[in-house]
Amino acid sequence: MAGDSAAPTVVAVAPEAVREEAASLFGRPEAAAASATWDIDVASYASHERVQYWMDFFSGRARRHFEIYLARLGRYDSMIRTRLATAGLPQDMIYLAMIESGMNQNARSRAGAVGLWQFIPGTARRYGLVVDAWVDERRDPYRATDAAIRFLTELNSRFGSLYLAAAAYNSGPGKIQRGLQRYDFGALNGDDRYFALSEGTFLRRETRDYVPKLIAAALLAKEPERWGFTGIQPWAPLRYDSVRVSFAVGLDVLGRLAGTTRDAMEEMNPYLYRAVTPPDRTVWLRVPMGAADSVAARLAALPPGERITVLVHYVSRGETLSRIARRYGVSVTDITSANRGVQARRLRSGQRLVIPTSLGGRGVGAAERRDGGTVGRRSSRVTRMVHIVRQGETLSEIAEQFGVSVIALVRENRLTSSRIRVGQGLRIPN
Repeated sequence: MAGDSAAPTVVAVAPEAVREEAASLFGRPEAAAASATWDIDVASYASHERVQYWMDFFSGRARRHFEIYLARLGRYDSMIRTRLATAGLPQDMIYLAMIESGMNQNARSRAGAVGLWQFIPGTARRYGLVVDAWVDERRDPYRATDAAIRFLTELNSRFGSLYLAAAAYNSGPGKIQRGLQRYDFGALNGDDRYFALSEGTFLRRETRDYVPKLIAAALLAKEPERWGFTGIQPWAPLRYDSVRVSFAVGLDVLGRLAGTTRDAMEEMNPYLYRAVTPPDRTVWLRVPMGAADSVAARLAALPPGERITVLVHYVSRGETLSRIARRYGVSVTDITSANRGVQARRLRSGQRLVIPTSLGGRGVGAAERRDGGTVGRRSSRVTRMVHIVRQGETLSEIAEQFGVSVIALVRENRLTSSRIRVGQGLRIPN
C-alpha cells in the first residue's frame, strides 16, 4: 500500500499550468486525438469553467487527497472496468466512484449514503443490495459495483446521455426529468443538455458540479504524471478464496483460523459491518487465497462457545444500558441478547454483563470493573483481559505487570504512540 513506503517526491503543478495544458490538449481536435483516449466525452468539455476549477482543486488544494484516491484506484480498477465493459457502459465511468467516495469502501456521507458508490438504503435495496441488521452490501465493492451499474444502465437508457445519467445518479432521476420538462433545450444533445441545465439554479450546486468533477477526475487519473502526480503506488487488487458459513462467528476468530488479522478479514468482508457472520443465513465469506480448505476444516471443529469473542463488563453505579452500549459500539439489543434476563431499568452496581464485541464491529471500547482495575478472564478464547489505566501508570509498567511486550500492547490496541490516559481501557494480548 502507498503508506507502507517512503513518501514519493511530489512535483506540484500550478493551477495556471493545468489550465494551459488542458487548453493545449483540448483546444484543437487534433491535439485531443494525440493524447490519451477516454470512452466518455472529456474533449468537448475539458475547457469548461467548472471542469477547470475542479482540475485546479484536485491538483492543488486537494492534491494529497487525490493522491490517496489514485492509490486506492489500483485495488478496484480492473474489477470495475471489467464489470462496466460487460454491461456495455464506458469503462471510464469508474471515475464516478472516485468522486463519490474517494474509492473508499467504508465511506459514509452526512446523508447516510454508504460505500464505494454511496448508496442510501432505499436505492440500495431497489438495485439488489442487502441492508439489514447483519449485512450492509453497500460496503461491498463487488456487489455495490454491480448495483451501481444496474442503476446507471437504467438512467442512461432513460435519459439517452451518460452525463444526464450521472446527474440523476446524484440528484435522483425525478429532478432531472422535471428539469428537462421545464426548459426547452431545442436541438441540444443529451450531454449538452446537462451543461445547459446546470447553468441556472434549478439543480443544487452539488449536482451542477457533479459532471465537471467526473470529467476533471477522468482527465487527471488517466494521465496522472502529466499533471504532476508522480510516485503513486497503486494498492494491489484483493486476491481471495471463499468459504460457506451458516452460523454466527466473529471475524477476529475467523482471522485466527485463517492465519491473518481481523483487519484483513474486515477488508475482504466489509459488508459484515458488525464484524460477525449472520446467525440466520448462509453466506460466502472471503478468506486469504489458498486458505479456504483449512478454514472450513478448522471452523467445523470449532466449539460453538468459541465462535464469538466477548468482553466482561461490571456495572458501575449510575450506569445505564444505553451508555454501556455506546461505550462498546454495540446496541442495547446486542447486550440484552447476550445476557438473558437483563433489563435496562434494573441494572445494579457490580452486575456482570457479557459484551459481544464481535457484534460491535469496529468500535470496541473498554471494559471495567468496580475497582477500576482489571477484567477477569475465564478462557483466553472466550473473554479478553482488559486493563483500565490508573493514575501514574505507564505502558511499560502495564506490559510488565501482565507479562507482555510494549510492542504487543501497542499492536493489540492499535495505538499510534506510547501515550495513554487515565481511564483508558487496554486490551491485554492473549
